[in-house]
Amino acid sequence: QVQLVESGGGLVQAGGSLRLSCAASGLTFANFAMGWFRQAPGKEREFVAAISWSGGTTYYADSVKGRFTISRDNAKNSVYLQMSSLKPDDTAVYYCAADFWGSGKRKPNEYDYWGQGTQVTVSS
Repeated sequence: QVQLVESGGGLVQAGGSLRLSCAASGLTFANFAMGWFRQAPGKEREFVAAISWSGGTTYYADSVKGRFTISRDNAKNSVYLQMSSLKPDDTAVYYCAADFWGSGKRKPNEYDYWGQGTQVTVSS
């Protein structure tokens, strides 16, 4: 079965950096666009970034543009989210998601598979 497993979350001070990873299995990874979403307590899940199947096109939420970078390695069936200049408002559970033959979708219900999430906490 399809599995998406996130890792790399943790506690970091404001201004710091973290790199999230998502390892995929049970699917033909190169056939999927990938996305990162986040959900803070009491809030809806929101789009963070997405990347096309080839990695050639990326999309970002305005709130993270210039601070976060999404990338993928199809040979390793993995997608990454490099987060820099982190702010307390970035605190959330971060999820990776897979979208079959999609590209740049920003709504959670448009994605086919989800990971279990990894907690990112940014202290002030």
